[in-house]
Amino acid sequence: MRTLRLAALLALVVSAPVAARADAPSFTFSSIDGGSYSTKDWRGKPVLVVNTASLCGFAGQYENLQDLSDRYQGRAVVLAVPSDDFAQELASEAEVKEFCEVNFDLNLPMTTIQNVAKGKVHPFYAWARDAHGFTPGWNFNKVLIGPDGEFVKAWGSTTKPDARPITNAIDGLLTQ
Repeated sequence: MRTLRLAALLALVVSAPVAARADAPSFTFSSIDGGSYSTKDWRGKPVLVVNTASLCGFAGQYENLQDLSDRYQGRAVVLAVPSDDFAQELASEAEVKEFCEVNFDLNLPMTTIQNVAKGKVHPFYAWARDAHGFTPGWNFNKVLIGPDGEFVKAWGSTTKPDARPITNAIDGLLTQ
């Protein structure tokens, strides 16, 4: 009888949705459209944060980012974070926004231009560096945050946003 109760309790715990941890960090980003985004507002959903640059050889990944955003619409978030840390971003947010809309029909959440690896980095990237040992080494690095607001995994520039390792990780978080 005791084993049966323990098994029933374990089944409840395993099948319970992932709850946001009260102590998980949250971060605010200024939106390229005005206003702001808070990762706290996205709790309960996986969030893929990608440092981008319009003039980078990996800029074609913007298309993959939009496809991924469309694929998981309402269930996960893809956030583009333009950065000029590697000297490959356009001069202004207006130019970045226009470039992404015209060339990639991008409509996913995008921040203002941020420092992600050099200088006074955005607090999200400082947390990724200090708490998890991750600093973008180039543009189009990806960081996956779980529904609970915690760091899950990071990938480099050569891993496309819709690559199987990333989609499998997101899908796994969605089934928890």
